[in-house]
Amino acid sequence: MRIVLIGPPGAGKGTQARFLARDLSIPAISSGDLFRMHVERGTPLGQKAGAFIESGDLVPDELTTAMMADRIREPDAASGFLLDGFPRTVSQAQLLDDFLAEDESPLDAAVFLEVPDEVILARLTGRRNCEACGLISHVTFSPPRVPGRCDDCGNALSQRKDDREEIVRRRLVAYSHMTAPLVHRYAIGGILIRIDATLGVEEVRRQVVDGLYGRSLQAASEALS
Repeated sequence: MRIVLIGPPGAGKGTQARFLARDLSIPAISSGDLFRMHVERGTPLGQKAGAFIESGDLVPDELTTAMMADRIREPDAASGFLLDGFPRTVSQAQLLDDFLAEDESPLDAAVFLEVPDEVILARLTGRRNCEACGLISHVTFSPPRVPGRCDDCGNALSQRKDDREEIVRRRLVAYSHMTAPLVHRYAIGGILIRIDATLGVEEVRRQVVDGLYGRSLQAASEALS
């Protein structure tokens, strides 16, 4: 299956992407992870994208699209993929459609994880990261045993720059203006699956699987008719 995940930052796209990738045996491709990799390695793309990421702005379409197109061309994505964080704009969606049309392999589903802004703020501003081992804690939902210290390795926890409240609010405004129109686009295209992502992780996972199963049945029925 060829799937895109849509939703605001902090909606749980990364978590659900990992579940789906395992369940469907397809790669979960995260634009955020790819950008962070390039930034850490200091590649030309990373140097250009880093300033946008740190300020909370969306990376321009031309940088994002080129990176994702290269990743989709890799062998492990030949039978399907799940895109997390791309497309973020209608223009990116059109570029993706054009790219997939070359192989006559359109998207099968667009999964929309719906979460109110205030819930997103609580989720993201409370996150704390361990730079030593990568463990993520939350001051409210999963607080460390020792405040400010990683449960696994004991190193100091820190807040990512893009998790600060002023940056999160900017990201939500950018999402509303640039990404939310994708919901309307995919709804018109008949491939949108709406998910209440304020619920627990397992319940959200169940909704997503049920929605994709329903889409598969519908596609099979249309193919036979």
